[in-house]
Amino acid sequence: MVIGIGIDIIDVERVKKLAEKNPRFLQKIFTPKEIEYCSKKKNKHQHLAARFAVKEAFFKAIGKRTSWQDVELSNLASGKPQLDIKLKERFSIDKAHVSISHLREYAVAVVVLEGEKKRKPTSPKLV
Repeated sequence: MVIGIGIDIIDVERVKKLAEKNPRFLQKIFTPKEIEYCSKKKNKHQHLAARFAVKEAFFKAIGKRTSWQDVELSNLASGKPQLDIKLKERFSIDKAHVSISHLREYAVAVVVLEGEKKRKPTSPKLV
């Protein structure tokens, strides 16, 4: 069952300015693998912005903020994006679907989460 859907769009220039102004921004938001992957790209800020959008879309899908480092975007050999979530069980997530796109100016991401909704324990009814 779908337990959450999130979408985010971000201005690539905003991520570029943050990264150039404060180098610690990259270490706070992105995992070492994400930084390494994006650094090898010609338009690295587009790729960083796309990963930022994925993380924001994930937070919207679960309905709360967690550590930026708990979510990592990687790519399969085919190029398909894959969301790696630390502490998946904490959120009752069985599967995560992600789609990203970026242009010179904007990056956008959609995250769909599947799993079982945690049910609140109910009190026994007195008859």
